[in-house]
Order: sequence, then C-alpha cells, then structure tokens
Amino acid sequence: MDKKRNLRRRRQRQRYLRTLCYAVPLVLVILTATGIAAISTKSSSSKSPKKEPAQEALPLKEAKTSSKEPASESQKTGSDKDPEQNPEETPKTQEEDKPFTLADLENPEGFDQRPTENGIVLQNQQIDLNGLDTTCLDWGQGGDLDQWNRPAGCMQYQEKYGKYNAYFICDEPEKKVIYLTLDEGYEYGCSQRILDTLKEKNVHVVFFVTKSYAEQNPELVQRMIDEGHEVGNHSVTHPAAGLPSQDIEKQTSEVTGNHDYIKQNFNYDMHLFRYPAGKFSEQSVALLNNLNYKSVFWSFAYLDYDVENQPDPAESLQKIMDKLHPGAIYLLHAESETNTQILGDFIDQARAQGYEFKVFQ
Repeated sequence: MDKKRNLRRRRQRQRYLRTLCYAVPLVLVILTATGIAAISTKSSSSKSPKKEPAQEALPLKEAKTSSKEPASESQKTGSDKDPEQNPEETPKTQEEDKPFTLADLENPEGFDQRPTENGIVLQNQQIDLNGLDTTCLDWGQGGDLDQWNRPAGCMQYQEKYGKYNAYFICDEPEKKVIYLTLDEGYEYGCSQRILDTLKEKNVHVVFFVTKSYAEQNPELVQRMIDEGHEVGNHSVTHPAAGLPSQDIEKQTSEVTGNHDYIKQNFNYDMHLFRYPAGKFSEQSVALLNNLNYKSVFWSFAYLDYDVENQPDPAESLQKIMDKLHPGAIYLLHAESETNTQILGDFIDQARAQGYEFKVFQ
C-alpha cells in the first residue's frame, strides 16, 4: 500500500511540475504583452493634444481680447487696460480703414474753399528739363470758338501742356463754372473796393501778386488771405521779356524769391503761378511743375491794364458777358478802374445765366 501511495504522489508531483513548467512561461508571455500594450497606449496619449473643456461664450469685447496673440515683453505695458480707457490702443474700425475719396469732403469738387488756412503745398512728379523746348511763346486765347463758346486755342494748349500742370481752361463743358483771377503788379487804389465787392457777393478769387506788391501792400495781401482768397505767385520782378528770356537759375529765383517772402511774412504757401505778360516755354512750365506749382493762364482777357486809357465800362461788361463759357479762367487786372466798377454787375449777370464762381486751386 505504501509503495502505491508513494508512486501516486510521485506522479502527482510530476504532473504539477509539468503544469508549472507550462503555466509559468504562459503567464510571463501574457504579462509581457500586457506591459507592452500599456506602454504603447501611454506613449500615444502623451503625443496627442489634450482636449480642453469647452469654454462658456464670452461677451463680444472679451472674445475679441482673447483672440489676440500674446504680447511680447516690449508690448506688455498697459496691455491689460480696457481699450475704452485707452483710446490710442483701440483697434481701427472698418470705417477708419476705408480709403479716402473725394466723396468724403464736404465740398467734393474742392474748389469753393481753401482746405487749409496757410495755403496748399503740392508735391508734383518731377520732370527732366533736358531737351525740352525753350522757345518763348506769347499766350493769347485767340478768337476761334467751339460749340460751347470756348476758345479753341485754349483747348489745344491744354492738351499739349496740361501734363506740366499748366491750365489754360478747365475742360468741363457740362459745368457752367467761372474761375476768376486778378493780377496785382502794382496798386492803383482799386483793390480794396474789389475786395469789398467780392465779400458782398460771396465770391472767392485768385490774386496773383508780385513781391514788390506784397512788400508795399501787406495789409491788402493779409486781407486777401483772411477773407478766403487764394494768393498766387506773379514773380519777383515781373520781367517784361518773360521768364523764358532768363536762364534756369534766374527763373527759379523769380519764383522762389516771391514764394519765400510770402511764406516768411504771411505764413502762407503759394502754389499757383501766373506768367508775367503770359510769356512761357515748354521748359519753363516744366520748371514750374518741378517747383511744385501749377501754371495758371486764362481763357479770357482783354485790354484793361492801361490805367491811362481805360475802356468804357458798359462796353467792357458786354464784352465780358459775350465771352462766357464753361470752365472759363478769367484774367482781370486789379488796377483797372473799369473792372472795379463793373465787377459786381458781371457777377450778378453771370449768375443770372446759371454760372457759379469758384476759386481755382
């Protein structure tokens, strides 16, 4: 009996050992596989971004603030302030970002009033003067007229020299507009009455003054500026032979000498030039362009400047009215007693025919 019992026990131990030999490796394999899977899962979860809990809806102002990128160290000062408390840091609105157009002006055409108190400063595109024609031309509007009663010569010269910022007429046949200009070479006691009439009629004009005129009549020049008129440059010495008779340096000094005097004494920037005696050349109008000026000629003028031989007022008024045309640039001499007498009637009669007066700029 003991031998059988011992044999049975020995067989049981052998079965147990065999089972153990199979079970242990199997358990090790299972544990190893489980560990590898756990490590792989942990690794992949660490690489993927964590999902943040959904934020509650922010008010509009806070939402805009939270969408901004973090400020750099140099930008952190004052970054926590409310934009309403610091207007300088308030983002621009879409309306502020809109491009400027003429429609944004109270006066879209820009001619009724000077937009600045101290004159206009131009920045013209510069032109190479080399090779330009220096032939002196003596301007006069001529007698040939087109269907709108405009001098044909003005239209031809406007097309030819307009690229140099030269104006012989304003090409606006659909607009019944007159740009009134008066030349001031010297004072003959008429300018104050002319200014009185213009103020009464609410008309603004361009007064082209020489340097000597401004030196001798500072109170009149100041009144022109104060009452909203344009003051234009008529050169320093008003050379009878015209600017083209001089070299470039002398022409430049004729313009800048008067410009600087008006700027220094009236704090006013001129930007319109009237050629003495109407004599010019292609090179000279290009030079004026490079000096940041517009050259203003005329589409109507008549023999009104001889103070010893003044034309009849009634005949002169009729002549001026007969020459009315759209976009007209009128040249009248301010030393003329005749012009002084008829100016108010001219304004009234032109307006009665549907014309309006604007200051050339």
